[in-house]
Amino acid sequence: MSNTNINVERLNQYLLGSFAEARTEARERVKDTRLHKIEGQVLADQRQHVFNNLKLLVEQDAISRAFPTELGGRDDHGGNIAAFEELVTADPSMQIKAGVQWGLFGAAVLHLGTEEHHRKWIPQIISLELPGAFAMTEAGHGSDVASIATTATYDEETEEFVIHTPFRAAWKDYLGNAALHGRAATVFAQLITKGVNHGVHCFMVPIRDEDGNMLPGVGSEDDGVKGGLNGIDNGMLHFTNVRIPRTNLLNRYGDVAPDGTYSSSIDSPGRRFFTMISTLVQGRVSLDGASIAASKIGLGIAVTYANQRRQFASAGNREQLLLDYGRHQRRLIPLVAKAYAGTFAHDELLLKFDAVFSGREDNDEARQDLETLAAALKPVTTWDAMDTLQECREACGGAGFMAENRMTSLRADLDIYTTFEGDNNVLLQLVGKRLLTEYAGQLKGMEPLGLATFAAKSLAENFYSHSGLRNVVQDALDTGSERRTANSLKDPQVQHELLSSRVKMAVEEIAKALNSVRKSSAEDQADMFNQHQNDLVLASKAHARLLQWEAFTRAIEAFEEKHGESWDGTAQVLTWVRDVFALTVIEEELGWYMMHGLISPHRGRTLTEYLDRLITRLRPHAQDLVDAFGYTQEHYRAPISSGREQERQDEAHTYYEKLRKDPNAPVSEKTLRAKEKSAK
Repeated sequence: MSNTNINVERLNQYLLGSFAEARTEARERVKDTRLHKIEGQVLADQRQHVFNNLKLLVEQDAISRAFPTELGGRDDHGGNIAAFEELVTADPSMQIKAGVQWGLFGAAVLHLGTEEHHRKWIPQIISLELPGAFAMTEAGHGSDVASIATTATYDEETEEFVIHTPFRAAWKDYLGNAALHGRAATVFAQLITKGVNHGVHCFMVPIRDEDGNMLPGVGSEDDGVKGGLNGIDNGMLHFTNVRIPRTNLLNRYGDVAPDGTYSSSIDSPGRRFFTMISTLVQGRVSLDGASIAASKIGLGIAVTYANQRRQFASAGNREQLLLDYGRHQRRLIPLVAKAYAGTFAHDELLLKFDAVFSGREDNDEARQDLETLAAALKPVTTWDAMDTLQECREACGGAGFMAENRMTSLRADLDIYTTFEGDNNVLLQLVGKRLLTEYAGQLKGMEPLGLATFAAKSLAENFYSHSGLRNVVQDALDTGSERRTANSLKDPQVQHELLSSRVKMAVEEIAKALNSVRKSSAEDQADMFNQHQNDLVLASKAHARLLQWEAFTRAIEAFEEKHGESWDGTAQVLTWVRDVFALTVIEEELGWYMMHGLISPHRGRTLTEYLDRLITRLRPHAQDLVDAFGYTQEHYRAPISSGREQERQDEAHTYYEKLRKDPNAPVSEKTLRAKEKSAK
């Protein structure tokens, strides 16, 4: 057991991050029981409950932070996302429906429209007077937005755009607010004027009248019951020659004059498309943070329960706490470490987001960096949320399966987060493309095959011998001493070299493979890229873990600088948590490290043994680590984390203590036989 202590209050303040005030305000708000999910509601009632709660958020002025001050907002982009993420602790359906209304529908008008659009629609959007849908995804083209089939053809005679869905697979699908509540939609369509397709643009399209009736030419279908998030009225929309005014084109990046002439401040169609799409990155940013918050809720419940629930007799008279079992520690403590790593990386992501959207650092390079960082982090944290909530559910046994303890409900609702705002695997491919670009040191905007070819040409065959990477890692791990090897594993440089080598070597291998067919046909090149698609996704995931580790390390350094290296031991415990994160990530891909000669089988065993020791060292701090997340029972709302289990255990202990002292209590057959055997 360690004598090192954590200052929970100070660590909590640190974990609140750069937008602590907004996050704290939101956490107080979501204690309001009216905002909480009601388990077991029928579909219609759940949808109405969530819609009513959006009205409550408006009444409480909870959603205006991101909008300009002249329109009733606060121009606080980072704080807005921080506050929005906390809604997941009350009801994920409410969080996502709020995200549809203000983070997608409203943000499309704000970021893709101009001043005229802002004055006309933003106040109604903020007040919920104009509920809306965000109509981007089509049944036939999910993440491939550039290929959507819906068209917006300009009619010069009437100065109108004609919105049309040419076939069933072009129906807009999975749209929040589409099935019931939406009265308008920001529709993404191919803009066609004078016979030229200028690519995807966004249009404001009315879809229902004030009585909720569909407008002429607009069709809708209800998606019905889903695997989770049933408080949201997801549905389909399709359009049959629906006419809208020319001025309903959200024309910040592309405009059409009355005579049909197209103009844009961005000459390149590809760059124009990605610029428009990048303005909507806040969805990925918020899903990253909300997933971490949901993981923290699950961990807070599970660790608290494991520190109270007892099972099986120990050497003493009392049964043993679940968290005293090594396997239970192995199940939960690495997940706590991932939540910490995610927290620190997310705060850096929020700072980058705020810098871009506030205008302080709004340039092409900053936007691309933000896009890449969001595309890297959102997949790993949404996957972590799934793994964490499932493990927490199982760690709480049958009690974890009860709806009242929220594990199953949270997991069901969070499941779709892995697909929202871009399927995780597709996002990681985008990250992989950026990795190849940076590795080659070439200009941005090239296709993956071209990037990989240039990357391969730029790499020296003896890259690792020049960098010393391979030698640094091997020297650290092949010392021949278990103790020295374990000491090397807690060296931040060794951890960084191992994590970064996972990315660098994988990208190099992919680039070399693609380079081998650079003179072949386009079909052969595409086939080779497809063969290595999985490797590229895994390399990008490893890159995301490296980013989290780096953010964690910077956070520890900043904490030490602020409070002193040895101040009350909190920095030391954080370092152990960082080490658990790093070694867990490496252990998860230990086979790769062994195959590539960075870790021998013998050293791999040492790594696992040292990780086990670190986890045992953190066991006394587990409760403090989850308490420092800052959530209370008002956020958990799970009976098993309320102290009820401790009362039950104390009651049982009192009963059995009394029974043991009662001379008239029944004697167990096992005890009686032992006494008889001893007497003989």
